[in-house]
Amino acid sequence: MTKQTNFMRGVRRLAVGALALAAIGGMASPAAAQRDPAYAEARSSGQVGEKMDGYLGIVGGGSPELRRLVNDINIKRRALYSQRAQATNATLEEYALTAGCQAILATAPGEKYQAPDGSWQTRGSGRPLRDARCP
Repeated sequence: MTKQTNFMRGVRRLAVGALALAAIGGMASPAAAQRDPAYAEARSSGQVGEKMDGYLGIVGGGSPELRRLVNDINIKRRALYSQRAQATNATLEEYALTAGCQAILATAPGEKYQAPDGSWQTRGSGRPLRDARCP
């Protein structure tokens, strides 16, 4: 079997896993972070957004408190991605990319996300721009 075939198999497994996680509400960020009022406010006000690499990003400068909040969420995401990547026989980067694809797809209108060119976009009513590698 070729390396490309193995990679595509892994991407499909990750996509299925990511969709399953999304269905139960645990996809891109830990449930505790989703309940955090500071996180909810930062997300709804456009101070943070979903990045292509599966992590949360700060849009603009951000206060020290916001940077701490985003760092904490990203540390938790990395731990979750690492665990799930190992369980699905994928690399951390492959799993994080798939999670980022799903998190961007799950953004609500008005929320920020990172487009394939690296720019921050505000989600409209249509589908967000996503990386060509997204499942």
